[in-house]
Amino acid sequence: VVLSVLIGVPASYVLARRNFPGKRLVNLAFLLPILMPPITYGIPLATVLYKFNLAGNISGVILANLVPCVPFVILTMTPFIEQIDPTIERAARMSGARTISIFTRILAPLLVPGILAASILVLVRTVGMFELTFLTAGPDSNTLVVALFNSMNAAGIRAQQSVDAMAVIYMLIMAVLLVTALRFVNPTQLVAQVKEEQEA
Repeated sequence: VVLSVLIGVPASYVLARRNFPGKRLVNLAFLLPILMPPITYGIPLATVLYKFNLAGNISGVILANLVPCVPFVILTMTPFIEQIDPTIERAARMSGARTISIFTRILAPLLVPGILAASILVLVRTVGMFELTFLTAGPDSNTLVVALFNSMNAAGIRAQQSVDAMAVIYMLIMAVLLVTALRFVNPTQLVAQVKEEQEA
């Protein structure tokens, strides 16, 4: 979650504030991991990570899940940044503020609700991401969904109560996180942004 936010927020700022050749292609490239089924790129990605000894542990899980999570942060944060009046940044620059100061002292406080919402949504997606985690996880780096899958398919007599308990815990955690995220982000913002871009 932390790495996705650190990478995704600056990237979304560039996409929201800057116009450059190939911007639409860059936006499409960021959307592909969200639109495509994870298994289509999960197996080649896991092969590369195992080749460089990065899979089979928590590092492999993090790297693999960054592929869909960073675009998810960008998709969530771009509308928040576009809602901030650019004249605030221009006024700060005219007063002598540097880019880092503008970002940390002006933009960051205004983006706290968006960052919180993006973080929660990324956490929900990461915990629920089965394919990438299953392909790259080791014995000590499973998520709850992968552990639930392994318990369901384990040999011998499985404890039905433990499987049911894990399923209930997973659903409750996801429901609480989603409700919390929806208090900060309005899904119609994303739809409105797409419509405005199409009209422009």
